[in-house]
Amino acid sequence: MWTFLAAESAEPLILPDSVQKANLAKAVEKIATLDYHEVLQTMLSEAVWIVIKIVIALAIYFLGRWIVRRVVRLIDVAMERRKVDISLRSFMRNTVRVVFSLILVLIVVQTLGVNVTSLIAVFSAATLAIGMALSGTAQNFAGGVMILMMKPYRVGDYISAQGQSGTVREIKLFSTVITTTDNQTIYIPNNAIATAIIDNYTTAEQRRVDWTVGISYGDDVDVARETILAMLAADARILRETAPVVWVAALADSSVNLTVRAWVANADYWDVFFEYNERFYKELPKAGINFPFPQMDVHVKND
Repeated sequence: MWTFLAAESAEPLILPDSVQKANLAKAVEKIATLDYHEVLQTMLSEAVWIVIKIVIALAIYFLGRWIVRRVVRLIDVAMERRKVDISLRSFMRNTVRVVFSLILVLIVVQTLGVNVTSLIAVFSAATLAIGMALSGTAQNFAGGVMILMMKPYRVGDYISAQGQSGTVREIKLFSTVITTTDNQTIYIPNNAIATAIIDNYTTAEQRRVDWTVGISYGDDVDVARETILAMLAADARILRETAPVVWVAALADSSVNLTVRAWVANADYWDVFFEYNERFYKELPKAGINFPFPQMDVHVKND
């Protein structure tokens, strides 16, 4: 008996033709009695409301951008009045701009009717995944913080690091921007530069200029020394606290190499260096000092 009932219940339920016709008639009646004017009016009102929300969102966005710029400028002015280091000012300016821009985006999205709570949850999960994939970016941010705390260099310093040399133009969230002497812009990741050997040529007020001058064998070293020291003594840029010196550095294959050392202000380093390369070449021959050419003695034996 139970088997028979189970077999009966397993059969598909088929509605009689009269019921199917009645349902079809009800559907046709609903479509026939549908108020198309009301539907169009509802759609139009919804479209107008959507347009209004978009306009409001755009207004909030542009107003917010203006406010963010004003806030960043006010913070920058306040730090400038307090004489905060320019490197820290640049870093804080970029950080505040990013944070406020994220807040502005969330406000605009909420104005459009998107659930911000769900968006924040999705954003947090995405941030975690992206953070794990881009761990180097977080390290660059930490490197930037370390640079601002330890201050191995500041904006305006001339440095050499990671095989690049130039003037520090800006310390950003994730990289340091330097400008080379030929006006190239180099971006160095903060993590790499924070853990690298950095040569900062700007921290000291004075720098020593070194030259190597090769003279011919047989020339008078004392005359060469006196001529060079007289040239340096007549230049006001050469500091007197530490007197210039001229030493015999090496007896090379083709020349006697003299090492010349003098101290100058940091700002005068390159001008003095290049100028005296030319002056040594022009004025030492007038004192009877010659610059030798590379030469080799060849002995020929006839057997």
